[in-house]
Parts: sequence; structure tokens; C-alpha cells
Amino acid sequence: MAAELNYHHLRYFQIVAHEGHLTRAAERLNVSQSALSSQIRQLEERLGQALFERRGRALHLTEAGRIALDHADSIFATGRELVATLQHSGKHRRALRVGALATLSRNFQLAALRPVLSRPDVEVILRSGSAAELFGALSALHLDLVLTNQPPPADALSAFIVQRLDEQPVGLIGVPDLCPPGLSLIERLDGSVLILPTAGSALRMGFDALADRLGVSPQIAAEVDDMAMMRLLAREGVGLAVLPPIAVRDELANGALIESAELPHLTETFFGVTVERRFPNPLLAELMREG
Repeated sequence: MAAELNYHHLRYFQIVAHEGHLTRAAERLNVSQSALSSQIRQLEERLGQALFERRGRALHLTEAGRIALDHADSIFATGRELVATLQHSGKHRRALRVGALATLSRNFQLAALRPVLSRPDVEVILRSGSAAELFGALSALHLDLVLTNQPPPADALSAFIVQRLDEQPVGLIGVPDLCPPGLSLIERLDGSVLILPTAGSALRMGFDALADRLGVSPQIAAEVDDMAMMRLLAREGVGLAVLPPIAVRDELANGALIESAELPHLTETFFGVTVERRFPNPLLAELMREG
């Protein structure tokens, strides 16, 4: 039978991982660097994986090291909970690190993550940012998944895996006073002030192509790259927003906004982007199956 994991070694590894430097970790633990190095080597031998790589004087976690640190943090957090109280089960939560484009619909994010949000054994760590920031963090294995409506470029150096999670129709959405009944789509586009996505986005290019086919030149009140801001502007009555209904689901339900027309052949596509990993997060497969 294989030897049990030495949790003393695991604790030393945890300290080194958080310090990122052997000397500082040795000082904190009040042990020699050689003794600490020996403990780390024994843990690596037990796990069969290198946990660190050296870059100058600094130590950086390998992918296996990041996974080991997640478990170490959970294990020792559980131990602290046990000491603090015996009334809790002591079950630790597994981490799922998700990045979401800052301009992405919050309703879509919630829908995509709903299968794991209510699970007592899962902690969702959600980070927002620009596409460049999130894809960079994904490449560096700091994130497990990126939710976006902008897939990474096809020539990206990292081996991104792009999965289509949802595709939503897009409509003209506004306050009831701006949405009189009985008008054709051309009449609505010609006679309304619009809130549009910014130029260069897939949704804007699709809308511009539609307007060109219909021979209309809409008046533009605002060009916005944030669905949440488009939603707010629509609620203020600034104009009709070109949005997928999921972005304003609550307002449509309570009547604050209505969809005056669906835009034909125009959709917003939402993606889940991952990267090839030797040790993929098992929660990711469960989430993508649910999706």
C-alpha cells in the first residue's frame, strides 16, 4: 500500500507557495533552507510531480503546484474550522476560478454559473476584466474558465478551447413610451433614437449590416460597450437599446422595459473559453456538461 501523505510536508509546501521564496519561508518556519528543500522534495516524490519551478531567486508554482496549493489551503482551512467549532461538518469547498468579461450581461453570467452556485462543496471565485486580461490569466492557469461574447483570436499562441454556451436573439428594447404598437421594423429604426454596441463588436457589425440591408440610417444616442450601462440607459428612456433580452430579463418581466421588435438574423453568442491543461479542474467538466 502506498505511503500516506505527510501533512507536515504539505504544510511546509503551503508556506513556501504563499511566500514564493525559500529563504522567507524558512525564516517564517524557523528551519534551515536545506531542511525545507528536503521536505519539499519528499512531497514532490510522494505526489510524483514537480510543484515549483525556479525563476531567478523566486519560486513559481507549476500547474500541479497550483492544484496542490488549492487542496492544501482547503485542508488546513478545514482543520481551523474543526478547532473553532465541532458543530460544523468541516467539509471544504472546491474552488472554481471564473473570469467574466466586464461588459458581459450579469444575467448570462448568473445563468451560466447557476449549476454550481448553490452547491455546498463549491466556491466560485469570480473575476471580471478585459478580454486581454482574462485570456492572459487563463493562459497562465490562474483561471479555469472565461465567460465572454468575444472569443479569443484564432492565432492566439495558447491552445484555447472555445465552447458555445448560448445564443440569444437580439431586439430593440426600451421604455413603453418609446415603443408604440403597429410600426414596421423599418419605421422603428428610422423613427427612433438608438443605443448601440460600440463599433467593432460582433453585435454592432451585425446590426450595421442589417441596417444597410434595410436601407435605414438610425439616429444614435449612445455607443456603449457595457450591457449593464446599455440597460440603464434604456431604463432612463434615452433610446431603444440593441440588446439580447436576457440582459434585461427582470425589466421585461416587470414591464419597465418592453421589446418593441426582434431584429432578424441578429444574435448574441456567449462562449466559455478554457485552455488545454494536464490537470483540468473536475468542476469545469461538470459545469460545461450542465451548460
